[in-house]
Amino acid sequence: MNILIVDDHPLFRSALTQTVLQTLPEAVISETISVAGLHEILEQQPEPDLVLLDLNLPDATGFSALIHLRATYPALPVIVVSAHEDHAIMQRALAHGALAYIPKSAPPQQIHAAIHTVLAGATWLPDQQHLNTNDPRDNRETDLAEKLKSLTPQQFRVLMMVAEGLLNKQIAYTLEVSEATIKAHITAIFRKMDVQNRTQAVLALSTLNLEAPKI
Repeated sequence: MNILIVDDHPLFRSALTQTVLQTLPEAVISETISVAGLHEILEQQPEPDLVLLDLNLPDATGFSALIHLRATYPALPVIVVSAHEDHAIMQRALAHGALAYIPKSAPPQQIHAAIHTVLAGATWLPDQQHLNTNDPRDNRETDLAEKLKSLTPQQFRVLMMVAEGLLNKQIAYTLEVSEATIKAHITAIFRKMDVQNRTQAVLALSTLNLEAPKI
């Protein structure tokens, strides 16, 4: 059993690793602190059996990492592990493809239960009596999620860097490609997202922020 933990907080990542090993003693744990690291691992190694994903990553916006991960690797089970405990956020995470949502304040028993439930092919929330099939997302969020799914992994990385305010030159340097390549990616991103410029792209991404959607 190969488990991938994606969280940029070292203490929590260590604690989560220990909890996972209590649940699955024979598991092989891989760790990364960013979406870039996540995709690098997935591109270089066989798909893990399970991903534990934090939503608050330095190179992600709201549910963006979850959406693109599920689009790129649809068979990969994902559990969101987050400090946010709002029930609406939990339901939105499941609507975007997570199979479980674990608050970071959850005791080890709940983490054990979530992992076993997901590996058995079912969905899990801390309060199972509120688990329902209603989609809590508004039309803007659903529409943007579909557009993000059409991006290639490299285009997604570029978009997140644009959202961070990086210039083409900085993005090209980080990704070790030419500025012309970045310009081509950005043109394709704008077309797929149906936006005209960087400002519109960033405003569109705000739809995925971790707050209740405004209908």
